[in-house]
Formats: sequence, structure tokens, C-alpha cells
Amino acid sequence: MMEIDKISGKVAYAVMSFGGFLGMGEDYYPLPWAVLTYNPSLGGYEANITEPQLKNAPKYSRHESWDWADRARTAKVSHYYGL
Repeated sequence: MMEIDKISGKVAYAVMSFGGFLGMGEDYYPLPWAVLTYNPSLGGYEANITEPQLKNAPKYSRHESWDWADRARTAKVSHYYGL
């Protein structure tokens, strides 16, 4: 899943999901697009993030809403990844 910035029209975040079983108990991790690098040999994007970084990263669950317009929340995510 991707989040598009409404003003610039550019991709702002990629959202990765982990955990759970059969879609239950999954957590969603918003990653600023700037932390992703396209890898031609993979044919996709990769993130240079360690497992401990990901475990402590800002996240939300399927039953929780994430307000993308909340600038404090998106600033927290950007700050977490050093942007």
C-alpha cells in the first residue's frame, strides 16, 4: 500500500504489513518513501532497516485508524527514520 501526498502528488509512504495469520493480527508499518531504494536485481524496493528498528517503529493495526493528515504523526515517523 502507498500513501500519496495530496499537495505534491508524490508517493510519501509505503506501508508494509507483518505478523498475524490469515490477515488477523497484522501490524502496518508506514515507511517514508525516502528510506526505500530501488534494486534492479530484485525488481523492487528494499529498505535498509534492521529487525530491532522495525520492531520499535511506529505502527498501527487493522482495527486502528491512521490519520495521514495528522502532521505530528507523520513527523514522528519521519523523525524515527532519521529524516
